[in-house]
Amino acid sequence: MQATSHPTETISYFSKELSWLSFNERVLQEAKDNSNPIIERMRFLGIFSNNLDEFFRVRVADVKRRVLLNKLSDAHFDADEALLANINKKVLELGKKFNVVHQQILADLEKHNIHVAQPRDLSELHLAWLKQFFKDQVLPQMSPMLLTENKDYSNNINDTMIYFFVQMLGEKQHHALLEIPTDRIERFVQLPPEKAKRHKTIVMLDDVVQYFIKDVFKGFFNFDSIDGYAIKLTRDAEYNLDNEIEEGLLDKMSKGLKQRLCAEPVRLVYDQAMPEEMLKIMKKRLGVTHQDALIPGGRYRNFRDFISFPNVGRKHLENAPLQPLQSAAFDAHGSVFKAISEKDILLYYPYHTFNHMLEYVRQAAFDPKVTQIKVNIYRVASRSRLISSLLSAAKNGKKITVMVELKARFDEQNNIEWAKLLSEAGIKVMVGIPALKVHSKLCVIHRKEKGRIVKYAHIGTGNFHEKTAKIYTDFSLFTKHTDICNECDSVFKFIESSYRPFHFEHLMISPVNARDRILDLIDREVRLCEQGKLGKITIKINNLVDKQLVDKLYFAARHGVKIRIIVRGMCALVPGLPRFSDNIEVISIVDRFLEHPRVMVFENDGDPQVYISSADWMTRNLDHRVEVTAPIYDDELKNVIIEILELQLRDRCKARVIDKEQKNLYVRRGNSKKIRSQLAIYDYLKKWENSKSTQ
Repeated sequence: MQATSHPTETISYFSKELSWLSFNERVLQEAKDNSNPIIERMRFLGIFSNNLDEFFRVRVADVKRRVLLNKLSDAHFDADEALLANINKKVLELGKKFNVVHQQILADLEKHNIHVAQPRDLSELHLAWLKQFFKDQVLPQMSPMLLTENKDYSNNINDTMIYFFVQMLGEKQHHALLEIPTDRIERFVQLPPEKAKRHKTIVMLDDVVQYFIKDVFKGFFNFDSIDGYAIKLTRDAEYNLDNEIEEGLLDKMSKGLKQRLCAEPVRLVYDQAMPEEMLKIMKKRLGVTHQDALIPGGRYRNFRDFISFPNVGRKHLENAPLQPLQSAAFDAHGSVFKAISEKDILLYYPYHTFNHMLEYVRQAAFDPKVTQIKVNIYRVASRSRLISSLLSAAKNGKKITVMVELKARFDEQNNIEWAKLLSEAGIKVMVGIPALKVHSKLCVIHRKEKGRIVKYAHIGTGNFHEKTAKIYTDFSLFTKHTDICNECDSVFKFIESSYRPFHFEHLMISPVNARDRILDLIDREVRLCEQGKLGKITIKINNLVDKQLVDKLYFAARHGVKIRIIVRGMCALVPGLPRFSDNIEVISIVDRFLEHPRVMVFENDGDPQVYISSADWMTRNLDHRVEVTAPIYDDELKNVIIEILELQLRDRCKARVIDKEQKNLYVRRGNSKKIRSQLAIYDYLKKWENSKSTQ
């Protein structure tokens, strides 16, 4: 926690980096939780590892850049150095917990007759099979990189892959880097059944390579001994971005100083069993000079692959799938446009099927009345049905405008390819505004009805991505509301001509009016309290770190406004401070689906105003991105969103309390009903849809 001065008192904030690590600790709790199916627990280890990779590539890289820059002459140098030390301390602490959980999961898998074995422990039959497997499938993929003394090899490492640092000792000493081909060969090698079919044996590809490592180098080098230890290097994501995209394509992205600062690896994780002398040589060959970039770990690297850990046992060892719900509102009509014309429609993924969204665009692609389609693309699936529909629409003579955000982190190359494909099809492609990412989730359709153009709009909290729509929770609003649709249309005009003035009365648009509107809505709840009425705010968000908004919530809480927050990730706000933030309750839910929606509910003296948004409460989302926040005007849909939030606030299985110590304690059940909100929400929506279909 760090403190900053305020005109009247001291306000405390959690460091966003340490708060993020606290979130990832909640993910690790899910891996430890025996109530989760054992295969899902292993997959949570993969999610934890994948999260940590991104954390180092983005957030730790940013802190390290600040440390290097601040050495010039900046008062924050000591604070950034201390923060970096605290990050490393917490990462090592979580690493130890991770290893304990991993070992426990392996032991628990044994109870279910699933054995993750070392080659040395295999029977002769299995070892013979594995030797042939290595010879036929693995060895042909092996291409060692031989290391000499006078070169830095870090730039030759792909930070999505695992490597072995290899040392051969004999008359001469040789070193090499050996890439484990997990992009070409399944990392989890399932061995054929030996005796009882119910016993399943898995061997890690890393262990296969290590066991047969002599076969890679024999015949080329004379050595008395050979050892290989797993390593993984993580780079600064911004540095990679500059390398991958043509200069000028992203509005002349800055190079120079940033590249010099990012030249060193952000993190190099290595097997802690590596001998000290070998570690020194590795550091030298890979150009790692700062000790804080080195992190000792266990035997395995790149645990993010464990997100796909296979279930080779019975079905109950992983979560039973929830059958996606059909929208009764859409199913009651042959055309999506007739359905939306009747009333606004709300979907909540992954409980609802994403096919309704895809059908919205597919029907527009061939509907003779549709004249124009406009859509934002931030992230889409690798085989996107949305893109296919847009290409079909272009062939059918529709006017198509696609805003492709090329700076979508980790999706840059994919989006460049999509932009090229769409352009080649004659589609108008916009690539954003200088210095602003376009993060909104809009799809506006123009349709000619009775001689005039009628507009339909989709406004969402998540991406148009078929895969993530199955594992992320997100809202989609479909509306024909004239003013809202016109303003959605104006967002595309703003993206194309941001220098022109635009007025938005219904939508909150970052960076145009969103910040001021949110501050005004909070102030209104304060005024209601001052009038003796109920002031109440409920927020569901991914990240809450913008200090102006945090300060405003502190201010509202001190004036009697009851504030309830559901936050998934970072939370700079410190709840529970006496006479300061003790009127603020913050919980976090981590469960089988990733919580992703952004929702605001302002009580408004008994007439709640409900908003869904693409924007987190972060400075970047409010001031440096194009984001859209939409009001929900339909009373039934407002009530559905409020009921969903209330179910989450009553969660007594997966909700954690965010407190001033960041202990991540589960919300106490007490005498309350045992509610697991994600499952309860499915039941609630299923009942809601059934009630509409029988009307």
